[in-house]
Amino acid sequence: MADYLPHTESDIAEMLAVLGLDSLEDLFTHIPEALRLAQSLEMPEGRSEPDVAARFEARAHANEGRGSRVLCFAGAGAYDHTVPPVVSSLGSRSEFVTAYTPYQPEVAQGVLQAIFEYQTMVSRLFGLEIANASLYDGATGLVEALNMAHGSTGRSRMIISEGVHPHWRQVVATFAKGTGYEVVTVPLRDGVTDWSGLDVTDAAAVVVAYPNVLGVVEDVAGVMARAHEAGALGVVGANPVALGVLTSPGDLGADIVVGEGQPFGMALSFGGPYLGLFACTMDQIRRLPGRIVGETVDVDGRRAFVTTLRAREQDIRREKATSNICSNQTLMAITASIQLSYLGPTGLYEVAARSAAGAHYLAERVSGVEGVSLVSSAPFLHEFALHLPVPATRVIHEMAAAGVLAGVALDELSGDLGSSLENPSHVLLVAVTEKRTRDQLDRYVDVLKKVVA
Repeated sequence: MADYLPHTESDIAEMLAVLGLDSLEDLFTHIPEALRLAQSLEMPEGRSEPDVAARFEARAHANEGRGSRVLCFAGAGAYDHTVPPVVSSLGSRSEFVTAYTPYQPEVAQGVLQAIFEYQTMVSRLFGLEIANASLYDGATGLVEALNMAHGSTGRSRMIISEGVHPHWRQVVATFAKGTGYEVVTVPLRDGVTDWSGLDVTDAAAVVVAYPNVLGVVEDVAGVMARAHEAGALGVVGANPVALGVLTSPGDLGADIVVGEGQPFGMALSFGGPYLGLFACTMDQIRRLPGRIVGETVDVDGRRAFVTTLRAREQDIRREKATSNICSNQTLMAITASIQLSYLGPTGLYEVAARSAAGAHYLAERVSGVEGVSLVSSAPFLHEFALHLPVPATRVIHEMAAAGVLAGVALDELSGDLGSSLENPSHVLLVAVTEKRTRDQLDRYVDVLKKVVA
């Protein structure tokens, strides 16, 4: 990692001491005075990395004819975020790629420490005390959250907002056939979950998305308070990038937070492999699915890491098991750790803020196109739903021919999601990430105008 970190003042002082020099200027005394730069360089104003990358690509035509030439505005759970070269380089090291399950800590300290750092980052991001060593994806993470709620409350009634991704809810429905859970879906109104009139009595869990599948930012604190009043656990399905600017769900009262980690260094890759993020309160630690890596000391008092708080057999005791998850996504978790380490809190904020700024700019512009309007008037972050004058699938196909992936058709995600919307076949989900430049956003508008005219 040292190659990617700036030198501190103490680093510079130490290097100068080794060289026997007093200052950095002494490094250049051998260069004649006449050859040294006497004034500052007249440099243009700085640009963001996506803007610079777009400029180089436009000049070099390096990706002519490739899929990356298509401008991606599709989201709905999988997003076209920047994957820095350092993430791909470090994440593909053989020590990580070929690492086996770290059952023997004496030969797996590197991987164990990497997982421990991952858990720490997820815990801080979600605002909860404990995170596991990852799950398969966000959908299975939600299933595990409901299992945890059932084990904690002894109840089987699961209340889930329609704003939770349809694919996640489909996975829940599949598992519910075997577990006997009663799944109650709460509809959306104006893009926001309509909790009015809902009886949460005897609920094991109340689940809300943050932001929801239409991109709308829900009142998580209010939902969590309502769940707790009924003795249920509050579960949040969070977009982890959005937490760069939004309050952590744990700070809003969530007992369990799950998420899809794909935005953290993972390419879209036709749907995987992805990463299930999972965190909970300390009260639920004994029900936490999958692996947990803890920090300890070895016989010599040195810092060390081990899997802890659960035995392998905990997951295979049939009816007594808290979960059937015996593995995790270690490589993807390490990739996410590298991405988060690279970004840091400020970088994650910048990714979320730039994505949000681009989305609001685009939403304002497309709303001016005749026949196009926003589905919801509620606040959104970097994803929003549009109502079009023509079918969304037609718009997607025709814009793709012009090199723009317009978004995701709502009715292709799930039929039930459109039950509370007028003419759902004409609804398009549009996502903007930090990669999209102003010129690309303007191009989207220009192409859309021609398609819907």
